[in-house]
Amino acid sequence: MDLRGKRVLVAGAGKTGISTTRFLLGKEAKVTVADSNINAVIPEDIKKSNALVITGPHENSLFTEQDLIIISPGIPLTIEPIAEARSNGVEVIGEIELAYIFTKTPIIAITGTNGKTTTTTLLQHIFKTAGKKVFTGGNIGTPLIEYIAGNQDADYIIAEISSFQLETINTFRPYISILLNITEDHLDRYDSFEDYAAAKNNIFKNQKNSDVAIINIEDRLAAEMSENIKADVLFFSTKNEIQNGSYYKDGFHFMKGPEKIRIDEKGIPLQGEHNRENILAAVSAAGICNLSYESITKALHTFKGLSHRMEFIDCINGINFFNDSKATNVGACLKSISSINPPIILIAGGKDKGGSYLPLTNELNKNVQEVILIGEAQNRIKKELSATVPMTSAATLEEAVTEAFSRAKEGCSILLSPACSSFDMFESYIHRGNIFKTTVNKLRKSFS
Repeated sequence: MDLRGKRVLVAGAGKTGISTTRFLLGKEAKVTVADSNINAVIPEDIKKSNALVITGPHENSLFTEQDLIIISPGIPLTIEPIAEARSNGVEVIGEIELAYIFTKTPIIAITGTNGKTTTTTLLQHIFKTAGKKVFTGGNIGTPLIEYIAGNQDADYIIAEISSFQLETINTFRPYISILLNITEDHLDRYDSFEDYAAAKNNIFKNQKNSDVAIINIEDRLAAEMSENIKADVLFFSTKNEIQNGSYYKDGFHFMKGPEKIRIDEKGIPLQGEHNRENILAAVSAAGICNLSYESITKALHTFKGLSHRMEFIDCINGINFFNDSKATNVGACLKSISSINPPIILIAGGKDKGGSYLPLTNELNKNVQEVILIGEAQNRIKKELSATVPMTSAATLEEAVTEAFSRAKEGCSILLSPACSSFDMFESYIHRGNIFKTTVNKLRKSFS
């Protein structure tokens, strides 16, 4: 793609938009940056560049007069100026697609409702342990376009890819695609669950028979998607043995070339069935790339997991505290509740994302003593789940932690697993998790 002299609009001035703008300027495009937020923070180098920066309300003509629009993942394709531009023949793509056009580095792309970040980070750790040079980015933090703007000297790109990013691909083709699971999420953005699932399915659409798709066979929707994939499909399962795939049974069994390799689970810090799925997906990709058994095993034993994802914080008076702030949907919360021993006091709630909370019913009945609710979604959660276990409300997360501790007895676990996004009360799930950790630390000091 020759961008020299092309009129290119970057929609959204967040981290991805700014990185994209710098890349486009380096390609001598005529760049316009548009952000509807009049208070959007624009870096000095962009202000001083040849880019036209427009913040606040703007006319649709700004979009329709472009040769190309690069849309940030947080902006729906359905907004009026984007829809009008597309109807006028303006090409609209995302930063992931733009980055793909300009690289020949093989890509391992990971998507799914839950487990993406853990699997992506674990894969990075495995490949680095094996002495491979990798670039890790995408939805996990660093835009792929920053790799494209650099030396491009990695052996592999390991990319976490969201459904939003997959909406705007045309040619993006990973060498290895991984689909972990599909459960209800982002229904505040999509018209239906089917639309959300279809966006996830895009990860396979350009793959050829020389590529590989790694899919969780225990996830019904994910397994169904495998029927029309051109890539070589490799399944993984935590419940059943798979002849030509990976599975968990008294250890992790995976394909490395033509042979099946086994790794003992003992001594691996990542625990819980959801992490077994993540491990199987990661070792499957490592096996395809012919990484050594020794490197894979060492990496699994030295990977400590992620902050804010089933992160053990402390044990105070025999009561365990777990920070699972990254559980921003019901599916993630469900897996977390099932991964620790009862009784549990669950802290949940936040900004509602449109999905049903009813799938939590069985796990709440089996494992949860009480739920303490925070945030905007608490009334809706109560309406759907109040018949399961006792529920109370708290005005703040700090109050919820204190209240949970006052009700907990020795052997109980207090679990922050919100099943909602954080943006009603916090800057991000990280901010929410840090408040939880700070509050637990204050409790610890009061008992020291």
